[in-house]
Amino acid sequence: MKRVSMLFTWSLALVAMGMFVPLFATGGVPGFDFWWWMSVNGAVLSVIVVLIDAEWRKSFQEDIRGKPGKKAALGLLAAVFLYGVFFVGNLASRYIFSFASSEIEAVYNLKNGVSLLRVGLLIGLVIGPAEEWFWRGFVQRRMSEHYGKWMGFVLATALYTGMHFSSANPMLVLAAAVCGAFWGFLYLFRGSLLLCTVSHVAWDLAVFVFFPLSR
Repeated sequence: MKRVSMLFTWSLALVAMGMFVPLFATGGVPGFDFWWWMSVNGAVLSVIVVLIDAEWRKSFQEDIRGKPGKKAALGLLAAVFLYGVFFVGNLASRYIFSFASSEIEAVYNLKNGVSLLRVGLLIGLVIGPAEEWFWRGFVQRRMSEHYGKWMGFVLATALYTGMHFSSANPMLVLAAAVCGAFWGFLYLFRGSLLLCTVSHVAWDLAVFVFFPLSR
């Protein structure tokens, strides 16, 4: 299959931002809440990448064949470390910034009236994997190949963080920046999409389902 061009890479990355900006701006609409919308966006982008990028498919196949148990274990350890960072950051930000508590609670309010089981299933099966498959496995990998690994890391992290600005929630934007940089850094140095996916799913489940940081 013909190599995916950088024009297509940039175009799809900008389309992705266009898909998520209204989601973060509105938090969902009646009948199509945040979790369904997030999942549909992620699924669409993942299917596009899997279908059009033969290099992505080859890279992922090689990744899951090479010591998958070790990568999954490292992903879980990375998720525990990141949760610890957020646990401390949550306490510190609530103490330092007067607006932090309301902004953090606003993120958790997205779960109001939604089955926790549905949230967990969508995070584990669609949302977590899709974000890593697209932003790290496709965008960061392609940009790193073209611009160099550090510039690819910076560009992918900036795009990932930028789409959260429409939420007008500084704590969510900060969280996206930290997470994007963390998983981008893992991908830069380990080159394992499996590791990043496990880390992302485990962290999301911890923060939103099992050990939420809300009061």
